[in-house]
Amino acid sequence: MVEQKKYLLFLGVPDSEFAKKTYGGYHNVFVSLLGDEGEQWDSYRVLDGEFPEEKDLEKYDGFVISGSSHDAFQDTDWILKLCDIIKKLDVMKKKVLGFCFGHQLIARVKGGKVGRARKGPELCLGNITIVKEAAAPENYFGEEVPANLRIIKAHQDEVLELPESAKVLAYSSMYEVEMYSIDDNFLCIQGHPEYNRDILTDIIDRVLAGGHISEDFAERSKATFEKNDADREFWQKICKNFLKGQQPSLIV
Repeated sequence: MVEQKKYLLFLGVPDSEFAKKTYGGYHNVFVSLLGDEGEQWDSYRVLDGEFPEEKDLEKYDGFVISGSSHDAFQDTDWILKLCDIIKKLDVMKKKVLGFCFGHQLIARVKGGKVGRARKGPELCLGNITIVKEAAAPENYFGEEVPANLRIIKAHQDEVLELPESAKVLAYSSMYEVEMYSIDDNFLCIQGHPEYNRDILTDIIDRVLAGGHISEDFAERSKATFEKNDADREFWQKICKNFLKGQQPSLIV
């Protein structure tokens, strides 16, 4: 009998009303990207102080750290506790996939620097350039490494300095570090492979209603995905190959 694979999702963001109504919450958004039939996916709302017991970490085959509206350089209790867990997972050589806030927090834990994005925030469909010579040896990219990939972006912070052990896998005109890896147990992505245009549209509308962006900024953001979509299936392949070391069956 094949042992059931188990994965753990650290959620640093509350469910929006749209995410709850449309997908049943962000847990399901992540599982739709990363999950396969027969797997167990558990999630902990670390933003609300929910954490697994340290003794239970060993039973998981991989971990995912979500985005967050909070800054990865803050010293709030839940962020510091999540930093401690990342350190433990590093010692255990567990696979950890970090998106946006998770991408930044892993850099912080490993000795890098994180801060406000020097060229300003992004809320759009962006295009990033893959460093082929760095990405090619990583078997999770597959046989052919693309020159560029489209991905949804929603952040105001960035990795300013990478840890010494990190390898840049992608960059853009806005940010020097769009994606990086550390050894074979950390893969970190500044964008949101789990998001689609409907989720991004909802985020834009909510931050506009909250007075955090201007009408002009919102219109420019929405214009980026009028004619294009994120390369979600390729991101799905990369992320699942990293977490599971296998070619995934795509979930539509």
